[in-house]
Amino acid sequence: MEITIESVETPALTKAHLADLLFEQIGLNKRESKDMVEAFFDLIVSRLVAGEDVKISGFGNFQIRTKAARPGRNPRTGEAIPIGPRRVATFHASAKLKEQISGSIPTEPTEVEWNLGSEA
Repeated sequence: MEITIESVETPALTKAHLADLLFEQIGLNKRESKDMVEAFFDLIVSRLVAGEDVKISGFGNFQIRTKAARPGRNPRTGEAIPIGPRRVATFHASAKLKEQISGSIPTEPTEVEWNLGSEA
């Protein structure tokens, strides 16, 4: 099954847009589509909060990393500020995703037609 994205109105793909794509291309109703997207992300979040890694084959790995406390600095005032220990989520793309991304760069320049609204 291949899901295509014809046009994205915003520069980012949103959860609402993902739900719309499930509705349009898979045939789920709108409520099921929204619930599926929410459940997917809720599952990822709950696993990360529990300290577990999330591995999605062909896409990448989400991991929790614990950062140690360190000294920081307020860039405006120069005042030293302690930064406490914290957990952060990281994402590492899979080799397959990296290959797909790097393969999508055109090797030769393509001709672009500009329509500046000068049609009569």
